[in-house]
Amino acid sequence: MEKPPFNPYVAVVIGVLSVSTAAVLVKLAESAPASIIANYRLLFAVLIMAPYVLTKHLHEFKSITKRDWMLASISGVFLAFHFILWFESLNYTSVASSVVLVTLQPIFAFLGTFIFFKEKFTIGAILSMTIALTGSVIISWGDFQISGLALWGDILALFGAIMVTGYFLLGQNVRKRLHLMTYTFVVYGISSLTLILYNVFLQQPFTGYPADHWWVFLALAIIPTFFGHTLFNWALKWVSTSTISMSIVFEPVGASILAYFILGEMITWSQWLGGSIVILGLSLFIISTTKKHKPKITHSTEM
Repeated sequence: MEKPPFNPYVAVVIGVLSVSTAAVLVKLAESAPASIIANYRLLFAVLIMAPYVLTKHLHEFKSITKRDWMLASISGVFLAFHFILWFESLNYTSVASSVVLVTLQPIFAFLGTFIFFKEKFTIGAILSMTIALTGSVIISWGDFQISGLALWGDILALFGAIMVTGYFLLGQNVRKRLHLMTYTFVVYGISSLTLILYNVFLQQPFTGYPADHWWVFLALAIIPTFFGHTLFNWALKWVSTSTISMSIVFEPVGASILAYFILGEMITWSQWLGGSIVILGLSLFIISTTKKHKPKITHSTEM
């Protein structure tokens, strides 16, 4: 196997730290609507990718079938609404609660494969899903004790997890036939167009935001997207998918620490307890499903 230019495990650590910044960055752009933040994150990512994709992979666009264009388009719409729901959840609940609940995506993906592809459950998968979902209930109950708005934020985060699950389930088949950069460029482009139309329909202002917000939009396109998920995909050449999946489980830990130091967000007892149980459940879930088949990396923008 080709020798990596640097230690791939270092890339995984950098990736986890990078994706952990997403929620905090969204919180810093407090005067911009969630859909505008999502809009510029994806739009800037597409513009950054365009020179490389259009010079190195332009020929691949000719081979994309109508069916793949349709699947990629629907996948992009799901991704757009994932960001709208997740970013909106951060207006109501804490970084800790929101990121932990969005991280439940692997469980929703497994449930999706059960419903649509008749994937069989193992006892280990059922027990670990039960543990993780119990943790989410503890978080939501604790947030409800604080305020109904915090619980609404938790619900939005869960729906955001469901939307990103749809994005992965619809897009994974298309991804097999296209280069990663081409596929990502197409889906991000469609998702960005969806968000533009969404914001036009809601008459959200595209300009007039403070200068520091534009830096946040750009940072979202670069740090969690390219230094996060692109590094994960690069590391997959030398590191197992189970290692990548396990590392992403700890994104809520990094996000909560950053939120504490940058935003001054305290972590409640229910978030500590529920978050720890969710991480335990997700870890056991990944371990139990790894024995059956190699899991696919379950983040790409995301988050």
